[in-house]
Amino acid sequence: MTVIEKRRNRDLPQINERIRFPKIRVIDVDGAQVGVVTPQDALRLAEERELDLVLVSDKADPPVCRIMDYGKYKFELEKKAREAKKKQHTADVKEVKMRYKIEEHDYQVRVNQAERFLKSGDKVKATITFRGREIQHSDLAEELLKRMATDLQELAEVQQAPKKEGRNMMMLLSPKK
Repeated sequence: MTVIEKRRNRDLPQINERIRFPKIRVIDVDGAQVGVVTPQDALRLAEERELDLVLVSDKADPPVCRIMDYGKYKFELEKKAREAKKKQHTADVKEVKMRYKIEEHDYQVRVNQAERFLKSGDKVKATITFRGREIQHSDLAEELLKRMATDLQELAEVQQAPKKEGRNMMMLLSPKK
């Protein structure tokens, strides 16, 4: 037997003939304990009912096995995993771009966009772009970003303070829990 075959056997689920213990505790389909028996006797019981013998806990003494329909059990596990995956929401990073010479109404539009993104559970990256000589006024851009942070402080917390990256200045806001 090669190493690859041994590894492949280890990955397979512990059911029916693959259970290798001298004595096991068996639980019936309806949850009643059958008792401590040999794996061969337990397998015979499972085959009489046309079901599988599945190892539930190998850490217990003696190991615990359950008589159940393994295919149905596996399907139920996959179904639960799919449901859990469906319910989880991944937080995306949405961006609001502006210039430091922004007019008041345009600024309010950007704040409302950021507010909408934060309410839907996404992070917001506020970016101010500089063109040409505008980069000399990075202090005004920083003030604007700080103003945005204070305007959104009841919805968001600053995850990354305003910082300059090349011709941009950016700040990251994340929704409050």
